[in-house]
Amino acid sequence: MAHDGQDMTLTQATVLPDLLALTADAIAPCEKVLETAKECLRATVTDGDRISGALIEQNQTAAHGLAWLATYVEALRQMQNWAEGLQASGTFGETEQLLHQIAFGEYLWQIYGGIPMNQGEILRLQDIGMTQEQMGALMTPAVMKLTQSGNTQAARSRLVELMQEQSANITVGASGLDEELEMIREQFRRYAVEKVEPFAHEWHLKDELIPMEIIEELAEMGVFGLTIPEEYGGFGLSKASMCVVSEELSRGYIGVGSLGTRSEIAAELIICGGTEEQKQKWLPRLASAETLPTAVFTEPNTGSDLGALRTRAVKDDNGDYAVTGNKTWITHATRTQIMTLLARTDPETTNYKGLSMFIAEKTPGTEENPFPTEGMTGGEIEVLGYRGMKEYELAFDNFHVKGENLLGGTEGMGFKHLMETFESARIQTAARAVGVAASALDVGMQYALDRKQFGKALINFPRVSSKLAMMAVETMVARQLTYFSANEKDEGRRCDLEAGMAKLLGARVAWAAADNALQVHGGNGFALEYKISRILCDARILNIFEGAAEIQAQVIARRLLG
Repeated sequence: MAHDGQDMTLTQATVLPDLLALTADAIAPCEKVLETAKECLRATVTDGDRISGALIEQNQTAAHGLAWLATYVEALRQMQNWAEGLQASGTFGETEQLLHQIAFGEYLWQIYGGIPMNQGEILRLQDIGMTQEQMGALMTPAVMKLTQSGNTQAARSRLVELMQEQSANITVGASGLDEELEMIREQFRRYAVEKVEPFAHEWHLKDELIPMEIIEELAEMGVFGLTIPEEYGGFGLSKASMCVVSEELSRGYIGVGSLGTRSEIAAELIICGGTEEQKQKWLPRLASAETLPTAVFTEPNTGSDLGALRTRAVKDDNGDYAVTGNKTWITHATRTQIMTLLARTDPETTNYKGLSMFIAEKTPGTEENPFPTEGMTGGEIEVLGYRGMKEYELAFDNFHVKGENLLGGTEGMGFKHLMETFESARIQTAARAVGVAASALDVGMQYALDRKQFGKALINFPRVSSKLAMMAVETMVARQLTYFSANEKDEGRRCDLEAGMAKLLGARVAWAAADNALQVHGGNGFALEYKISRILCDARILNIFEGAAEIQAQVIARRLLG
């Protein structure tokens, strides 16, 4: 049979015929199962005519399982959109086809047989209340074909062959983004390779702050003002651009990739809730990195329960505030000039209604005197990873905040202001997770190529190459879900659900990639001198900060149930 010169044998053995039609046909049964799962859970957690929070808590495994199921279905939708977009542009090559096929083959099987919420908790559809008959809706010809033949050892091995041939490419498979965003990616990937990766491990091992030189260079590159509107000194770029920058910098080192997050959160708070005067004053300073911010929200014994905050801000006769209380897990607290500080201004309240947000000014500290500002003390929290900005406990005792720095000029709006930042913060975290996953793949792949055992490179052993293939596949799945949530944000649509899904999946993918890359290293992976030991520690935090996985799943479930 005539063909275009390609080696058809391998392609036929690995890529399924009519792949896009198959995967398109597989989505509807997944959506049907998701709707059935919603109905089953809704019947379980409804008390009278309303969804009961107490019943959701009693049936937490089922509720969180629904969140994971919905995340998987949305992830497959976005992989299909990605694949169809590439097909339309003529860039849906063999690598992309295999990424797509393996993703569907694996995730469809997991939907039917069990979704890993983490290593020890497997969600099965019967946990949500579905019967075998209801689960049978998945047994369509397309789903059965993909589960049987989508994720095979042959497909994974061929994908890794292609990854080796295309090692000069920045990503495994085309991202689906436009040329402008890919130029941004190339710029920051080059910076990370030259200025971050050679030094990151030493910063980690010595538990050092990221050098100010890096911050200054990133400021020149526009990182801190990326999404701040042009009229306030920023570049006014999209959340998608923020994702690309965060992804590539985090691929170099999550600490560097997270520097921009501080400014992103602070700017988002001021853009959404600040007065015009506050915007004019602070946004240009944030954009230029003249002012470095830190977020001061969490308190001891409250964690994600921000409505229970006890730090109080008392207004004096001059209209200024005296802040007293304790905060913990405050990132990059010493070198910053302002704190977005959440405190209780109404002492009669015990929930979120009495909270206010402040732009609290402080003097940057030094190594010798980390907290020189009167009314403020602190101490470092030693951590496993995510070290480049350091974590701190803070104590405030009549700490002075100017009245003009009450965000929005109105008390009691703090929780509302904070909620408005959650979408961007979780999209950002998902992008960082994609970067960490890509970093794990980078070092795992290189070690598998370099290390020889039994007369051949590790990469030639199928269970090693399969690990690398699944890292590449899941990184692309998490990437597409993240880009989708960013696009929703850019279009002005509510996307707390999508952002939560991206963060939920991205964090698990990053941890799995780091864990598997360490396994590829064998005993050497357990040695501090190897980068993968740092990447593993860095990856672990992603499932905790910006909403722990359990909190994230809870929020998603509540949104799904209405």
